[in-house]
Amino acid sequence: MKFKTLMSSVALAAAAFAAHAAAIEVENAWVRATVKGQQATGAFMTLTAKEGARLVGVSTPVAGVSQVHEMTMDAGVMKMGEVKGGLDLPAGKAVALKSGGYHLMMMDLKSTLVTGTSVPLTLVFKDAKGVESKVELTVPVAAVAPAGMAHGKEAPMDHSMHGNMPAKKAP
Repeated sequence: MKFKTLMSSVALAAAAFAAHAAAIEVENAWVRATVKGQQATGAFMTLTAKEGARLVGVSTPVAGVSQVHEMTMDAGVMKMGEVKGGLDLPAGKAVALKSGGYHLMMMDLKSTLVTGTSVPLTLVFKDAKGVESKVELTVPVAAVAPAGMAHGKEAPMDHSMHGNMPAKKAP
């Protein structure tokens, strides 16, 4: 009897997890292709949460480090860095991860990402109650955004500063 109860609980928990994960819709996901020696690139997509949530993490086996990033302009200087604490996904509102704004950053790449291949990504979300869920994706690699995506019309984002580049010394 205890085994049946345990199995029922496991099945119920798995169903709840799957339902929670399905509460995040991912559209138009893609990863920017790289050239030999390039150490970083971005992943882009549109996320819509049925209920409020936060994108709190990303991982992929093709990179040593993966983060949710934001690019901003400050007095004409581009600044880019990790979004601490996660990215808010308001209920029912599409949030675009695109060049020139929020995006997923993959650094310390283990190999060149070639157009026409794909990359596995795991997105980690937390809901308002703090319950964590994951969405597993297989994302195409492309040189430019797929046709029809609004952020495909923007200038490509230069991620070259995220590699093995020495820091410049102040004059």
